[in-house]
Amino acid sequence: MEESAFNALAEAELARIETALEDCGADIDIEPKPGGVLEIEFDNGSKMIINRHTAAREIWVAARSGGFHFRPEGGRWINTRDGLELYAMLSTLVGEQSGAAVTVRRGD
Repeated sequence: MEESAFNALAEAELARIETALEDCGADIDIEPKPGGVLEIEFDNGSKMIINRHTAAREIWVAARSGGFHFRPEGGRWINTRDGLELYAMLSTLVGEQSGAAVTVRRGD
């Protein structure tokens, strides 16, 4: 995939992620940063970073429990380690980090 095509795809997905996180019910602050980065801060002071990694053509998530890489496959973003879908993983990661059960749903 060409770099420009990936960047457009990743930017659109990051915008969907931001909206999904705003709507998930967790008490978090989301701050978009330049270069395709979302910084999420939780009430407990911990942070999660979600960003595009153009060289690898992936979206990366850095959470308290570890780092995760997602590649676009068939219209979804899939974890390169275990095949789990991005929004399912975000539900788990945000829930663990916030201490509340949440569901992060992809909007279209």
